[in-house]
Amino acid sequence: MILEGKFQIGKNGITQGIINSMNLNLKTHNRLRVSILKSTGRDKNKIKTMAEDLINKLNYNCNYRIIGFTIILRKQSKKQK
Repeated sequence: MILEGKFQIGKNGITQGIINSMNLNLKTHNRLRVSILKSTGRDKNKIKTMAEDLINKLNYNCNYRIIGFTIILRKQSKKQK
């Protein structure tokens, strides 16, 4: 069974609270699903920039995949950065 956390990013963008919550979820989940809401603008280049920003700010090594307006973050290993 794949454990998955779900998040939504709205007009405030990526805040420290979101980063903290994602780090807590990555302790127990293998994958995070981040939905980008319409209020962020929904630009494909902006979504890619947000995904790379999330990867750099998280305490875990992750890969990302963009499907539509959703970012799928997958934890690479159990080791932290």
